[in-house]
Amino acid sequence: MGGWEDSGHRGRGANALPAPQNNQLQELPYNELSRLSSLRTLNLHNNLISSEGLPDEAFESLTQLQHIYVAHNKLSVAPQFLPRSLRVADLAANQVTEIFPLTFGEKPALRSVYLHNNQLSNAGLPPDAFHGSEAVTTLSLSNNQLSYLPPSLPPSLERLHLQNNLISKVPRGALSRQTHLRELYLQHNQLTDSGLDATTFSKLHCLEYLDLSHNHLAAVPAGLPHTLAVLHLGRNRIRQVEAARLHRAQGLRYLLLQHNQLGTAGLPTGALRPLRVLHTLHIYGNRLERVPLALPRRLRSLVLPHNRVAMLGARDLTSTPGLAELNLAYNRLVSARVHHRAFRRLRALRSLDLAGNQLTQLPPGLPTSLHTLRLQRNQLRALEPEPLAGLDQLQELSLAHNRLRVGDIGPGTWHELQALQVLDLSHNELSFVPPDLPETLEELRLQSNRISHVGPEAFLSTPSLRALFLRANRLHMTSIAPEAFLGLPHLRVVDTTDNLEQVLVQLPPTAPRQPRAWGP
Repeated sequence: MGGWEDSGHRGRGANALPAPQNNQLQELPYNELSRLSSLRTLNLHNNLISSEGLPDEAFESLTQLQHIYVAHNKLSVAPQFLPRSLRVADLAANQVTEIFPLTFGEKPALRSVYLHNNQLSNAGLPPDAFHGSEAVTTLSLSNNQLSYLPPSLPPSLERLHLQNNLISKVPRGALSRQTHLRELYLQHNQLTDSGLDATTFSKLHCLEYLDLSHNHLAAVPAGLPHTLAVLHLGRNRIRQVEAARLHRAQGLRYLLLQHNQLGTAGLPTGALRPLRVLHTLHIYGNRLERVPLALPRRLRSLVLPHNRVAMLGARDLTSTPGLAELNLAYNRLVSARVHHRAFRRLRALRSLDLAGNQLTQLPPGLPTSLHTLRLQRNQLRALEPEPLAGLDQLQELSLAHNRLRVGDIGPGTWHELQALQVLDLSHNELSFVPPDLPETLEELRLQSNRISHVGPEAFLSTPSLRALFLRANRLHMTSIAPEAFLGLPHLRVVDTTDNLEQVLVQLPPTAPRQPRAWGP
Protein backbone atom coordinates (compact mmCIF):
# COMPACT_ATOMS: atom_id res chain seq x y z
CA MET A 1 0.00 0.00 0.00
CA GLY A 2 2.98 2.29 0.31
CA GLY A 3 2.94 2.94 -3.43
CA TRP A 4 -0.57 4.32 -3.15
CA GLU A 5 0.44 6.76 -0.43
CA ASP A 6 3.50 8.02 -2.30
CA SER A 7 1.69 8.46 -5.59
CA GLY A 8 -1.33 9.98 -3.96
CA HIS A 9 0.70 12.84 -2.47
CA ARG A 10 2.89 13.65 -5.47
CA GLY A 11 1.16 16.18 -7.70
CA ARG A 12 -2.28 14.56 -7.64
CA GLY A 13 -3.78 16.49 -4.75
CA ALA A 14 -6.62 14.94 -2.78
CA ASN A 15 -9.11 14.51 -5.62
CA ALA A 16 -7.85 11.31 -7.25
CA LEU A 17 -6.10 8.06 -6.42
CA PRO A 18 -3.15 6.75 -8.45
CA ALA A 19 -4.93 4.53 -11.01
CA PRO A 20 -5.83 1.48 -8.87
CA GLN A 21 -7.84 -0.04 -11.76
CA ASN A 22 -6.58 -3.04 -13.75
CA ASN A 23 -4.52 -4.49 -10.92
CA GLN A 24 -4.82 -7.51 -8.66
CA LEU A 25 -6.25 -5.68 -5.65
CA GLN A 26 -8.28 -7.86 -3.33
CA GLU A 27 -9.37 -5.21 -0.86
CA LEU A 28 -9.84 -1.45 -0.66
CA PRO A 29 -7.15 0.46 1.32
CA TYR A 30 -9.78 2.36 3.30
CA ASN A 31 -7.27 3.64 5.87
CA GLU A 32 -5.68 5.67 3.11
CA LEU A 33 -9.05 6.64 1.66
CA SER A 34 -10.02 8.21 4.98
CA ARG A 35 -7.41 10.92 4.34
CA LEU A 36 -8.87 11.75 0.92
CA SER A 37 -12.07 13.45 1.99
CA SER A 38 -12.24 15.49 -1.23
CA LEU A 39 -12.00 12.46 -3.51
CA ARG A 40 -14.49 12.73 -6.37
CA THR A 41 -13.67 9.65 -8.50
CA LEU A 42 -12.78 6.17 -7.29
CA ASN A 43 -11.90 3.75 -10.08
CA LEU A 44 -11.40 0.15 -8.96
CA HIS A 45 -12.39 -1.41 -12.27
CA ASN A 46 -10.97 -4.84 -13.12
CA ASN A 47 -9.49 -6.05 -9.86
CA LEU A 48 -10.16 -8.98 -7.52
CA ILE A 49 -12.00 -7.10 -4.79
CA SER A 50 -14.58 -9.14 -2.86
CA SER A 51 -17.39 -7.77 -0.70
CA GLU A 52 -15.27 -8.49 2.34
CA GLY A 53 -12.53 -6.33 0.85
CA LEU A 54 -14.94 -3.39 0.41
CA PRO A 55 -16.21 -2.64 3.95
CA ASP A 56 -18.95 -0.06 4.43
CA GLU A 57 -16.77 2.15 6.64
CA ALA A 58 -14.50 2.71 3.64
CA PHE A 59 -16.91 5.34 2.33
CA GLU A 60 -17.71 7.20 5.55
CA SER A 61 -15.19 9.97 4.95
CA LEU A 62 -15.73 10.26 1.16
CA THR A 63 -18.44 12.89 1.45
CA GLN A 64 -17.70 14.41 -1.97
CA LEU A 65 -17.40 11.19 -3.99
CA GLN A 66 -19.29 11.49 -7.29
CA HIS A 67 -18.12 8.55 -9.40
CA ILE A 68 -17.41 4.99 -8.26
CA TYR A 69 -16.32 2.27 -10.69
CA VAL A 70 -16.09 -1.25 -9.25
CA ALA A 71 -16.97 -3.24 -12.38
CA HIS A 72 -15.22 -6.55 -13.09
CA ASN A 73 -14.44 -7.54 -9.53
CA LYS A 74 -15.62 -10.29 -7.16
CA LEU A 75 -18.39 -8.56 -5.22
CA SER A 76 -21.17 -10.87 -4.01
CA VAL A 77 -23.29 -8.13 -2.42
CA ALA A 78 -23.33 -4.40 -2.99
CA PRO A 79 -22.01 -1.99 -0.35
CA GLN A 80 -24.74 -1.17 2.20
CA PHE A 81 -23.92 2.53 2.20
CA LEU A 82 -22.57 4.70 -0.58
CA PRO A 83 -21.99 8.46 -0.23
CA ARG A 84 -25.00 10.75 -0.67
CA SER A 85 -22.98 12.85 -3.15
CA LEU A 86 -22.77 10.01 -5.71
CA ARG A 87 -23.61 10.70 -9.39
CA VAL A 88 -22.44 7.53 -11.19
CA ALA A 89 -22.16 4.02 -9.76
CA ASP A 90 -20.80 1.13 -11.83
CA LEU A 91 -20.93 -2.32 -10.21
CA ALA A 92 -21.30 -4.28 -13.43
CA ALA A 93 -19.73 -7.69 -14.08
CA ASN A 94 -19.49 -8.88 -10.50
CA GLN A 95 -21.41 -11.63 -8.69
CA VAL A 96 -23.81 -9.34 -6.87
CA THR A 97 -26.94 -11.07 -5.55
CA GLU A 98 -28.22 -8.30 -3.25
CA ILE A 99 -28.35 -4.55 -2.96
CA PHE A 100 -29.60 -2.53 0.03
CA PRO A 101 -31.91 0.45 0.56
CA LEU A 102 -29.02 2.87 1.03
CA THR A 103 -26.77 1.44 -1.67
CA PHE A 104 -28.47 3.69 -4.20
CA GLY A 105 -31.28 5.20 -2.13
CA GLU A 106 -31.21 8.77 -0.75
CA LYS A 107 -28.83 9.96 -3.48
CA PRO A 108 -30.41 13.14 -4.88
CA ALA A 109 -27.59 13.67 -7.44
CA LEU A 110 -27.41 10.06 -8.66
CA ARG A 111 -27.81 9.88 -12.45
CA SER A 112 -26.48 6.52 -13.69
CA VAL A 113 -26.43 3.03 -12.15
CA TYR A 114 -24.83 0.05 -13.89
CA LEU A 115 -25.59 -3.39 -12.44
CA HIS A 116 -25.50 -5.53 -15.59
CA ASN A 117 -23.79 -8.93 -15.68
CA ASN A 118 -24.44 -9.86 -12.08
CA GLN A 119 -26.63 -12.48 -10.37
CA LEU A 120 -29.47 -10.31 -9.12
CA SER A 121 -32.90 -11.84 -8.66
CA ASN A 122 -36.01 -9.93 -7.63
CA ALA A 123 -35.42 -11.03 -4.05
CA GLY A 124 -32.12 -9.17 -4.07
CA LEU A 125 -33.73 -5.81 -4.99
CA PRO A 126 -35.49 -4.08 -2.07
CA PRO A 127 -38.73 -2.26 -2.97
CA ASP A 128 -37.22 1.04 -1.80
CA ALA A 129 -33.91 0.55 -3.64
CA PHE A 130 -34.11 4.02 -5.23
CA HIS A 131 -36.16 5.91 -2.67
CA GLY A 132 -34.94 9.50 -2.46
CA SER A 133 -32.97 9.17 -5.72
CA GLU A 134 -35.22 11.11 -8.04
CA ALA A 135 -32.63 12.08 -10.69
CA VAL A 136 -31.59 8.63 -12.01
CA THR A 137 -31.85 8.63 -15.81
CA THR A 138 -29.94 5.44 -16.73
CA LEU A 139 -30.35 2.05 -15.06
CA SER A 140 -28.76 -1.11 -16.43
CA LEU A 141 -29.94 -4.43 -14.98
CA SER A 142 -29.30 -6.59 -18.05
CA ASN A 143 -27.81 -10.08 -17.80
CA ASN A 144 -29.16 -10.90 -14.38
CA GLN A 145 -31.76 -13.35 -13.06
CA LEU A 146 -34.84 -11.16 -12.72
CA SER A 147 -38.15 -12.97 -13.28
CA TYR A 148 -40.40 -9.89 -13.44
CA LEU A 149 -39.89 -6.20 -14.00
CA PRO A 150 -38.92 -4.67 -10.65
CA PRO A 151 -41.47 -2.27 -9.11
CA SER A 152 -40.64 1.14 -7.64
CA LEU A 153 -38.09 2.08 -10.28
CA PRO A 154 -37.08 5.77 -10.35
CA PRO A 155 -39.73 7.89 -12.11
CA SER A 156 -36.92 9.95 -13.68
CA LEU A 157 -35.62 7.07 -15.81
CA GLU A 158 -34.89 7.75 -19.47
CA ARG A 159 -33.01 4.51 -20.34
CA LEU A 160 -33.80 1.13 -18.77
CA HIS A 161 -31.82 -1.99 -19.72
CA LEU A 162 -33.43 -5.30 -18.69
CA GLN A 163 -32.35 -7.54 -21.57
CA ASN A 164 -31.05 -11.07 -20.98
CA ASN A 165 -32.97 -11.84 -17.84
CA LEU A 166 -35.72 -14.36 -17.07
CA ILE A 167 -38.56 -11.84 -17.14
CA SER A 168 -41.93 -13.40 -17.95
CA LYS A 169 -44.14 -10.64 -16.62
CA VAL A 170 -44.40 -6.88 -16.27
CA PRO A 171 -46.65 -6.38 -13.21
CA ARG A 172 -49.59 -4.05 -13.74
CA GLY A 173 -48.54 -0.48 -12.97
CA ALA A 174 -44.81 -1.30 -12.83
CA LEU A 175 -44.11 1.35 -15.49
CA SER A 176 -46.93 3.77 -14.69
CA ARG A 177 -44.62 6.40 -13.15
CA GLN A 178 -41.80 6.27 -15.72
CA THR A 179 -43.25 9.01 -17.89
CA HIS A 180 -39.78 10.23 -18.94
CA LEU A 181 -38.63 6.84 -20.24
CA ARG A 182 -37.26 7.04 -23.79
CA GLU A 183 -35.53 3.67 -24.27
CA LEU A 184 -36.66 0.31 -22.90
CA TYR A 185 -34.69 -2.87 -23.58
CA LEU A 186 -36.51 -6.13 -22.76
CA GLN A 187 -35.06 -8.44 -25.43
CA HIS A 188 -33.91 -11.97 -24.64
CA ASN A 189 -36.41 -12.64 -21.87
CA GLN A 190 -39.40 -14.98 -21.46
CA LEU A 191 -42.26 -12.57 -22.00
CA THR A 192 -45.59 -13.97 -23.19
CA ASP A 193 -48.80 -12.18 -24.11
CA SER A 194 -50.21 -12.90 -20.64
CA GLY A 195 -47.22 -11.18 -19.06
CA LEU A 196 -48.27 -7.85 -20.60
CA ASP A 197 -51.55 -5.96 -20.67
CA ALA A 198 -53.01 -2.95 -22.44
CA THR A 199 -51.63 -0.57 -19.80
CA THR A 200 -48.05 -1.90 -19.69
CA PHE A 201 -46.66 0.73 -22.06
CA SER A 202 -49.58 3.15 -22.32
CA LYS A 203 -48.28 5.64 -19.74
CA LEU A 204 -44.83 5.92 -21.32
CA HIS A 205 -45.53 9.22 -23.04
CA CYS A 206 -41.87 9.80 -24.05
CA LEU A 207 -40.99 6.26 -25.17
CA GLU A 208 -39.15 6.21 -28.50
CA TYR A 209 -37.33 2.87 -28.54
CA LEU A 210 -38.78 -0.48 -27.41
CA ASP A 211 -36.98 -3.80 -27.89
CA LEU A 212 -39.08 -6.91 -27.21
CA SER A 213 -37.20 -9.24 -29.56
CA HIS A 214 -36.25 -12.79 -28.58
CA ASN A 215 -39.27 -13.41 -26.36
CA HIS A 216 -42.37 -15.63 -26.63
CA LEU A 217 -44.97 -13.12 -27.80
CA ALA A 218 -47.73 -14.36 -30.11
CA ALA A 219 -49.17 -10.90 -30.83
CA VAL A 220 -48.10 -7.28 -31.08
CA PRO A 221 -48.53 -5.73 -27.61
CA ALA A 222 -51.49 -3.43 -27.05
CA GLY A 223 -51.31 0.12 -25.77
CA LEU A 224 -48.17 1.22 -27.61
CA PRO A 225 -47.54 4.96 -27.14
CA HIS A 226 -47.80 7.44 -30.02
CA THR A 227 -44.21 8.62 -29.43
CA LEU A 228 -42.71 5.23 -30.30
CA ALA A 229 -40.26 5.44 -33.23
CA VAL A 230 -38.54 2.03 -33.14
CA LEU A 231 -40.22 -1.27 -32.26
CA HIS A 232 -38.22 -4.52 -32.24
CA LEU A 233 -40.39 -7.64 -32.24
CA GLY A 234 -38.05 -10.01 -34.05
CA ARG A 235 -37.72 -13.66 -33.05
CA ASN A 236 -41.02 -14.04 -31.27
CA ARG A 237 -44.00 -16.26 -32.19
CA ILE A 238 -46.22 -13.66 -33.80
CA ARG A 239 -48.68 -15.17 -36.30
CA GLN A 240 -50.70 -12.10 -37.19
CA VAL A 241 -50.38 -8.32 -36.94
CA GLU A 242 -53.63 -6.59 -36.03
CA ALA A 243 -54.14 -2.99 -37.13
CA ALA A 244 -55.93 -2.23 -33.86
CA ARG A 245 -52.74 -2.90 -31.93
CA LEU A 246 -50.90 -0.24 -33.95
CA HIS A 247 -53.46 2.52 -34.23
CA ARG A 248 -51.91 4.59 -31.41
CA ALA A 249 -48.31 4.10 -32.61
CA GLN A 250 -48.70 6.49 -35.50
CA GLY A 251 -45.19 7.88 -35.08
CA LEU A 252 -43.52 4.51 -35.66
CA ARG A 253 -40.66 4.70 -38.20
CA TYR A 254 -38.91 1.33 -37.80
CA LEU A 255 -40.87 -1.91 -37.34
CA LEU A 256 -38.81 -5.10 -37.07
CA LEU A 257 -40.81 -8.35 -37.29
CA GLN A 258 -38.14 -10.73 -38.59
CA HIS A 259 -38.16 -14.42 -37.70
CA ASN A 260 -41.73 -14.75 -36.49
CA GLN A 261 -44.50 -17.03 -37.79
CA LEU A 262 -46.26 -14.66 -40.15
CA GLY A 263 -47.95 -16.68 -42.87
CA THR A 264 -50.44 -16.00 -45.64
CA ALA A 265 -52.81 -14.10 -43.33
CA GLY A 266 -50.07 -12.75 -41.09
CA LEU A 267 -50.19 -9.21 -42.47
CA PRO A 268 -53.75 -8.59 -43.68
CA THR A 269 -54.28 -5.92 -46.32
CA GLY A 270 -53.97 -2.53 -44.65
CA ALA A 271 -52.77 -3.90 -41.29
CA LEU A 272 -49.91 -1.39 -41.27
CA ARG A 273 -51.90 1.47 -42.74
CA PRO A 274 -52.06 3.36 -39.39
CA LEU A 275 -48.25 3.70 -39.51
CA ARG A 276 -48.26 6.66 -41.86
CA VAL A 277 -44.62 7.66 -41.34
CA LEU A 278 -43.16 4.14 -41.32
CA HIS A 279 -39.69 4.22 -42.93
CA THR A 280 -38.37 0.66 -42.55
CA LEU A 281 -40.14 -2.69 -42.35
CA HIS A 282 -38.16 -5.88 -41.65
CA ILE A 283 -40.17 -9.08 -42.09
CA TYR A 284 -37.50 -11.51 -43.24
CA GLY A 285 -37.49 -15.10 -42.06
CA ASN A 286 -41.28 -15.56 -41.96
CA ARG A 287 -43.72 -17.60 -44.08
CA LEU A 288 -45.14 -14.91 -46.33
CA GLU A 289 -46.21 -16.07 -49.79
CA ARG A 290 -46.81 -12.58 -51.20
CA VAL A 291 -45.60 -9.06 -50.57
CA PRO A 292 -48.03 -7.53 -48.05
CA LEU A 293 -50.55 -5.25 -49.74
CA ALA A 294 -51.46 -1.65 -48.91
CA LEU A 295 -48.23 -0.88 -47.07
CA PRO A 296 -47.69 2.68 -45.76
CA ARG A 297 -47.12 5.10 -48.60
CA ARG A 298 -43.97 6.65 -47.11
CA LEU A 299 -42.15 3.35 -46.65
CA ARG A 300 -38.53 3.62 -47.81
CA SER A 301 -37.07 0.21 -46.94
CA LEU A 302 -38.85 -3.14 -47.30
CA VAL A 303 -36.73 -6.12 -46.24
CA LEU A 304 -38.31 -9.58 -46.61
CA PRO A 305 -35.74 -12.19 -47.66
CA HIS A 306 -36.11 -15.82 -46.58
CA ASN A 307 -39.88 -16.00 -47.02
CA ARG A 308 -41.96 -17.96 -49.53
CA VAL A 309 -42.84 -15.20 -51.98
CA ALA A 310 -43.41 -16.86 -55.34
CA MET A 311 -44.89 -14.05 -57.41
CA LEU A 312 -44.89 -10.29 -57.95
CA GLY A 313 -48.14 -8.95 -59.34
CA ALA A 314 -48.67 -5.73 -61.24
CA ARG A 315 -50.13 -3.97 -58.18
CA ASP A 316 -48.18 -5.58 -55.33
CA LEU A 317 -45.83 -2.61 -54.91
CA THR A 318 -48.02 0.26 -56.07
CA SER A 319 -48.75 1.53 -52.55
CA THR A 320 -45.08 2.38 -51.85
CA PRO A 321 -43.87 4.74 -54.61
CA GLY A 322 -41.13 6.19 -52.39
CA LEU A 323 -39.41 2.85 -51.77
CA ALA A 324 -35.59 3.18 -51.93
CA GLU A 325 -34.63 -0.36 -50.84
CA LEU A 326 -36.41 -3.59 -51.73
CA ASN A 327 -34.96 -6.89 -50.58
CA LEU A 328 -36.68 -10.04 -51.83
CA ALA A 329 -33.65 -12.30 -51.66
CA TYR A 330 -34.00 -16.02 -51.01
CA ASN A 331 -37.66 -16.39 -51.80
CA ARG A 332 -39.31 -18.53 -54.50
CA LEU A 333 -39.65 -16.08 -57.35
CA VAL A 334 -39.72 -17.49 -60.87
CA SER A 335 -39.49 -15.35 -63.99
CA ALA A 336 -42.88 -16.37 -65.32
CA ARG A 337 -44.59 -14.95 -62.21
CA VAL A 338 -42.86 -11.56 -62.05
CA HIS A 339 -45.21 -9.19 -63.82
CA HIS A 340 -43.62 -6.87 -66.37
CA ARG A 341 -45.18 -3.90 -64.54
CA ALA A 342 -44.31 -5.04 -60.99
CA PHE A 343 -41.72 -2.29 -60.48
CA ARG A 344 -43.29 0.49 -62.55
CA ARG A 345 -44.21 2.76 -59.61
CA LEU A 346 -40.84 2.46 -57.85
CA ARG A 347 -39.23 5.51 -59.41
CA ALA A 348 -37.06 6.23 -56.33
CA LEU A 349 -35.73 2.67 -55.89
CA ARG A 350 -31.96 2.61 -55.34
CA SER A 351 -31.32 -0.97 -54.22
CA LEU A 352 -33.04 -4.14 -55.45
CA ASP A 353 -31.99 -7.54 -54.10
CA LEU A 354 -33.41 -10.59 -55.87
CA ALA A 355 -30.59 -12.98 -55.00
CA GLY A 356 -31.29 -16.61 -54.20
CA ASN A 357 -34.50 -17.00 -56.19
CA GLN A 358 -35.30 -19.14 -59.27
CA LEU A 359 -35.15 -16.48 -61.97
CA THR A 360 -34.09 -17.66 -65.42
CA GLN A 361 -34.01 -14.20 -67.00
CA LEU A 362 -33.61 -10.59 -65.92
CA PRO A 363 -36.88 -9.10 -64.68
CA PRO A 364 -38.47 -6.64 -67.12
CA GLY A 365 -39.33 -3.07 -66.26
CA LEU A 366 -36.51 -2.45 -63.76
CA PRO A 367 -36.54 1.08 -62.29
CA THR A 368 -34.06 3.39 -64.02
CA SER A 369 -33.19 4.91 -60.62
CA LEU A 370 -31.35 1.76 -59.46
CA HIS A 371 -27.83 2.06 -58.06
CA THR A 372 -27.47 -1.56 -56.89
CA LEU A 373 -28.94 -4.72 -58.44
CA ARG A 374 -28.25 -8.13 -56.92
CA LEU A 375 -29.21 -11.23 -58.88
CA GLN A 376 -26.66 -13.76 -57.64
CA ARG A 377 -27.66 -17.36 -56.99
CA ASN A 378 -30.47 -17.59 -59.50
CA GLN A 379 -30.70 -19.70 -62.66
CA LEU A 380 -29.87 -17.05 -65.25
CA ARG A 381 -28.71 -18.56 -68.53
CA ALA A 382 -28.80 -15.52 -70.80
CA LEU A 383 -28.55 -11.72 -70.72
CA GLU A 384 -30.23 -9.41 -73.19
CA PRO A 385 -29.91 -5.62 -73.49
CA GLU A 386 -33.61 -4.82 -73.10
CA PRO A 387 -34.01 -5.44 -69.32
CA LEU A 388 -30.91 -3.31 -68.61
CA ALA A 389 -31.92 -0.46 -70.92
CA GLY A 390 -32.06 2.90 -69.21
CA LEU A 391 -30.16 1.79 -66.10
CA ASP A 392 -27.66 4.60 -66.53
CA GLN A 393 -27.38 5.16 -62.76
CA LEU A 394 -26.54 1.55 -61.90
CA GLN A 395 -23.22 1.33 -60.04
CA GLU A 396 -23.13 -2.26 -58.81
CA LEU A 397 -24.43 -5.40 -60.53
CA SER A 398 -24.06 -8.89 -59.09
CA LEU A 399 -24.71 -11.85 -61.39
CA ALA A 400 -22.58 -14.38 -59.51
CA HIS A 401 -23.56 -18.04 -59.09
CA ASN A 402 -25.68 -18.34 -62.21
CA ARG A 403 -25.26 -20.34 -65.45
CA LEU A 404 -24.08 -17.61 -67.79
CA ARG A 405 -21.93 -18.29 -70.86
CA VAL A 406 -20.34 -15.59 -72.98
CA GLY A 407 -22.25 -16.72 -76.07
CA ASP A 408 -25.53 -16.14 -74.25
CA ILE A 409 -24.75 -12.52 -73.41
CA GLY A 410 -26.41 -10.54 -76.16
CA PRO A 411 -24.57 -7.79 -78.06
CA GLY A 412 -25.04 -4.39 -76.44
CA THR A 413 -26.03 -5.86 -73.05
CA TRP A 414 -23.69 -3.48 -71.19
CA HIS A 415 -24.15 -0.52 -73.51
CA GLU A 416 -26.42 1.63 -71.32
CA LEU A 417 -24.73 0.87 -67.99
CA GLN A 418 -22.81 4.13 -68.15
CA ALA A 419 -22.20 4.42 -64.40
CA LEU A 420 -21.37 0.79 -63.57
CA GLN A 421 -18.34 0.45 -61.29
CA VAL A 422 -18.62 -3.08 -59.86
CA LEU A 423 -19.58 -6.14 -61.93
CA ASP A 424 -19.62 -9.60 -60.35
CA LEU A 425 -19.76 -12.46 -62.85
CA SER A 426 -18.02 -15.00 -60.63
CA HIS A 427 -19.15 -18.62 -60.38
CA ASN A 428 -20.64 -18.84 -63.86
CA GLU A 429 -19.66 -20.75 -67.01
CA LEU A 430 -17.69 -18.05 -68.84
CA SER A 431 -14.87 -19.31 -71.07
CA PHE A 432 -13.33 -15.89 -71.70
CA VAL A 433 -13.68 -12.26 -70.58
CA PRO A 434 -16.97 -10.85 -71.94
CA PRO A 435 -16.34 -8.12 -74.53
CA ASP A 436 -17.49 -4.51 -74.57
CA LEU A 437 -17.75 -4.12 -70.81
CA PRO A 438 -18.69 -0.64 -69.48
CA GLU A 439 -16.02 2.03 -69.68
CA THR A 440 -16.65 3.13 -66.08
CA LEU A 441 -15.95 -0.32 -64.61
CA GLU A 442 -13.50 -0.30 -61.67
CA GLU A 443 -13.91 -3.78 -60.20
CA LEU A 444 -14.47 -6.95 -62.23
CA ARG A 445 -15.03 -10.30 -60.53
CA LEU A 446 -14.53 -13.32 -62.81
CA GLN A 447 -13.33 -15.92 -60.33
CA SER A 448 -14.54 -19.53 -60.51
CA ASN A 449 -15.41 -19.60 -64.21
CA ARG A 450 -13.90 -21.60 -67.08
CA ILE A 451 -11.58 -18.92 -68.46
CA SER A 452 -8.48 -20.42 -70.06
CA HIS A 453 -7.17 -17.43 -72.03
CA VAL A 454 -7.09 -13.63 -71.67
CA GLY A 455 -6.40 -11.93 -74.98
CA PRO A 456 -4.57 -8.67 -75.63
CA GLU A 457 -7.82 -6.73 -76.21
CA ALA A 458 -9.78 -8.14 -73.27
CA PHE A 459 -9.82 -4.85 -71.32
CA LEU A 460 -9.68 -2.25 -74.05
CA SER A 461 -13.15 -1.01 -73.10
CA THR A 462 -12.39 -0.67 -69.33
CA PRO A 463 -9.60 1.91 -68.86
CA SER A 464 -10.73 2.70 -65.29
CA LEU A 465 -10.25 -0.86 -64.02
CA ARG A 466 -8.68 -1.01 -60.55
CA ALA A 467 -9.25 -4.60 -59.39
CA LEU A 468 -9.50 -7.81 -61.41
CA PHE A 469 -10.28 -11.21 -59.91
CA LEU A 470 -9.45 -14.26 -62.03
CA ARG A 471 -8.79 -16.84 -59.35
CA ALA A 472 -9.95 -20.46 -59.69
CA ASN A 473 -10.25 -20.51 -63.48
CA ARG A 474 -8.36 -22.64 -66.02
CA LEU A 475 -5.39 -20.39 -66.62
CA HIS A 476 -1.89 -21.63 -67.33
CA MET A 477 1.40 -19.80 -66.91
CA THR A 478 1.17 -17.90 -70.19
CA SER A 479 -2.61 -17.70 -70.56
CA ILE A 480 -2.69 -13.93 -70.11
CA ALA A 481 -1.41 -11.99 -73.11
CA PRO A 482 1.49 -9.66 -72.25
CA GLU A 483 -0.44 -6.69 -73.66
CA ALA A 484 -3.66 -7.44 -71.77
CA PHE A 485 -3.11 -4.79 -69.09
CA LEU A 486 -1.74 -2.02 -71.29
CA GLY A 487 -3.90 1.06 -70.98
CA LEU A 488 -5.00 0.25 -67.42
CA PRO A 489 -3.14 2.94 -65.42
CA HIS A 490 -5.33 2.55 -62.34
CA LEU A 491 -5.00 -1.21 -61.97
CA ARG A 492 -3.98 -2.13 -58.42
CA VAL A 493 -5.08 -5.74 -57.87
CA VAL A 494 -4.85 -8.78 -60.16
CA ASP A 495 -5.80 -12.02 -58.40
CA THR A 496 -4.90 -15.19 -60.29
CA THR A 497 -4.51 -17.65 -57.41
CA ASP A 498 -5.88 -21.21 -57.53
CA ASN A 499 -5.48 -21.67 -61.27
CA LEU A 500 -3.91 -24.65 -63.03
CA GLU A 501 -0.45 -23.08 -62.88
CA GLN A 502 1.17 -19.99 -61.50
CA VAL A 503 0.16 -17.28 -63.93
CA LEU A 504 2.62 -14.75 -65.31
CA VAL A 505 1.13 -11.27 -65.04
CA GLN A 506 2.89 -8.56 -67.03
CA LEU A 507 1.91 -5.16 -65.72
CA PRO A 508 2.10 -1.99 -67.80
CA PRO A 509 5.41 -0.17 -67.21
CA THR A 510 3.64 3.19 -67.39
CA ALA A 511 1.40 2.48 -64.43
CA PRO A 512 1.83 5.20 -61.76
CA ARG A 513 1.97 2.61 -59.00
CA GLN A 514 3.01 -1.03 -59.22
CA PRO A 515 -0.14 -3.10 -58.71
CA ARG A 516 -0.31 -6.20 -56.63
CA ALA A 517 -0.29 -9.30 -58.78
CA TRP A 518 -1.54 -12.16 -56.65
CA GLY A 519 -0.59 -15.69 -57.47
CA PRO A 520 0.36 -18.92 -55.76
